[in-house]
This record gives sequence, C-alpha cells and structure tokens, in this order.
Amino acid sequence: MVKRPMDFVLSLIAIIVLSPILLIVAILVRTKLGSPVLFKQKRPGLNEEIFTMYKFRTMTDQKDAEGNLLPDHVRLTKFGKLLRSTSLDELPGLFNIVKGDMSIIGPRPLLVQYLPLYNDHQKRRHEVKPGLSGLAQASGRNALSWEDKFNLDVKYVDHISFIGDWKIILMTIKKVIVREDISSETAATMEPFTGAKKEEINYE
Repeated sequence: MVKRPMDFVLSLIAIIVLSPILLIVAILVRTKLGSPVLFKQKRPGLNEEIFTMYKFRTMTDQKDAEGNLLPDHVRLTKFGKLLRSTSLDELPGLFNIVKGDMSIIGPRPLLVQYLPLYNDHQKRRHEVKPGLSGLAQASGRNALSWEDKFNLDVKYVDHISFIGDWKIILMTIKKVIVREDISSETAATMEPFTGAKKEEINYE
C-alpha cells in the first residue's frame, strides 16, 4: 500500500529536480555517441510481464565486417564508462517507475532471453516489480556472481519492507558516490548468464 505511492511521488520529484541533468546528459549522449539518445530494451517485470526499459545510451553501434556488433569492451567509450560509474545512464528509468513498470527498489530487470534459464528459486525474483536499484546492487553490483545476485534478489522478495527499501536507497547512494563494483573482474559490464548450475535446477 505504501510502496507504489512512494515510488510514484519520489520518482516524479526526482524527474523535476534532475531535469537539467537529464537534458545535459541527453545532449552529451547525442553529441558523443549519436542517435538514438535512449537505449530501449524489452525486459521482464512483475510476473515476467514484458515492458520496455529506458536508459541513456552508453555504447557505440560499431560492427564488424559481417554486420555483427563488436564486443562490449570495444563499444563502451570513456564517456559511456563515466555514465555507468555515476549511474547517470539509469536516470531515464525514473519514467519507467512513474509508468508503474518498475519500482525504485527491487531486483534489477534482466534480459528476456534469461527467462528459460532460471531455476525455480531464481524465478522468484519476478514476484515483485523490478527496481532501479536493489539489494544485489547495493551489496556488490557487478562484482557479485550471478548466484549471489539471485540469492539476494530472493532475499529481498522474502523480506520486503518500507524501512528495508530506505536502507537500500542509502546503500545505493554510497555505492554510486564511491563508484564501487561497477564491472566484474572479467568483463566490461557483466558476464552473460548461461543458466543455473545443474545441482541447483529442479527437474520435477
């Protein structure tokens, strides 16, 4: 009863207060990376319903001779890294929150192609709306393994509370300020999820 009104009011206030920053970042993205300014992608939300998520673009569209996109570490520019490290690329997600697709706090919305790869435990992350930030992001962001992230997502689902959300908001602000755990140790962003370990999967 409290979460949705809080999400709507806080995200609307944030859009108004941060509108100059949104405009400046949009102009810089258009100048440095070209068009489109926004990165739009289908993501699964509450109960695995698909919605369009918005972010500021952080990568170029560089392709190889066969027309395939180059690896992330090649397309991710210094400017893009700056946007990611400061989480400025996530600001358009505030409009997803106003629309009701997302919440301020919740499990991060991941790729649609991951849906068939989750085991029953991991699927529980979709029992709540996805968030702009979440317990996993506040606890370690991309420095965590996929298994640890999913465990934290489900822990949030089982212990969701008003006080808990505010604690995660404060933890997230700290992470952003000190720019911790932006990338994994072996990838420019995060390694793709390839599925749960065999011993974790329930075959029944």
